Amino acid sequence: MPQIDDQQLQRVNSRMNYIASTGERPAYYLYEPRPGYTPPPPAVQRHDVAFMDVRSQMDNLTLDGNGFAFVRQPLPQVDFFDPACVERDYYAGCEALVKAATGATRVLAFDHNVRDKSVAAETDSGVREPVRFAHNDYTEVSGPQRVRDLMGDAAESLLEHRYMFVNVWRPLRGPVLDVPLAICDAGSLTAADFIATDLVYADRTGEIYSVRYDPAHRWYFLGRMQSEEIMLIKCFDSASDGRARYTAHAAFRDPGAPKDALPRRSVEVRTIALFAPE
Repeated sequence: MPQIDDQQLQRVNSRMNYIASTGERPAYYLYEPRPGYTPPPPAVQRHDVAFMDVRSQMDNLTLDGNGFAFVRQPLPQVDFFDPACVERDYYAGCEALVKAATGATRVLAFDHNVRDKSVAAETDSGVREPVRFAHNDYTEVSGPQRVRDLMGDAAESLLEHRYMFVNVWRPLRGPVLDVPLAICDAGSLTAADFIATDLVYADRTGEIYSVRYDPAHRWYFLGRMQSEEIMLIKCFDSASDGRARYTAHAAFRDPGAPKDALPRRSVEVRTIALFAPE
């Protein structure tokens, strides 16, 4: 796997929120089981972490080697606060980026989130706050299940071939100073670091990985990220041949950021890359 020379990188010391091991299966409730009550989220452990600004080495990173990579593309003129416009005018470009980066036979964009804490408070805005706990979007259970959910009758034959989930993450304005996105190098993670965690909706239960602390983790971010800079994040890869299969990511607070920094505004599009022959 490509090795990042941390000695050449600028460092930001801050905290990362990890899952606290309690012996119980953690769960996040994304609805109110009864009016006015939502169960509290899982307990977290906050650890001091060095976040390394990878800007000087950003072109050396790969999805298969590090679990994340960067590409550049001008921000298109899209109304990102209108979900229908994002699907119509932005998804196809994300599919093309992932196809070029992975060599996949086919790429399907199927979901997205816009994040801005100043807008998320508005009723029914559909905009969410940045996620501040270390996690990975798919597990050994939810990865294959998502293929079945998305691909219907074709799923079982597609599951016989390689597939991966890649998030396409970018700022909608820059530079990002408020709660930048950090990602943990896949080579510094082990299977023991991941804790299966339920996402409980009113009509279904999904599953993600929360992350247990290990001092060996290597966290990176792209300092002062601009809207034309895109982070590709590998969230699951069915191939188990030594390449990166998944990683972890979360927002963190940069203690050196100006107090009047604009709230981070970003969009992430979830895609599935299929390597099965058409």
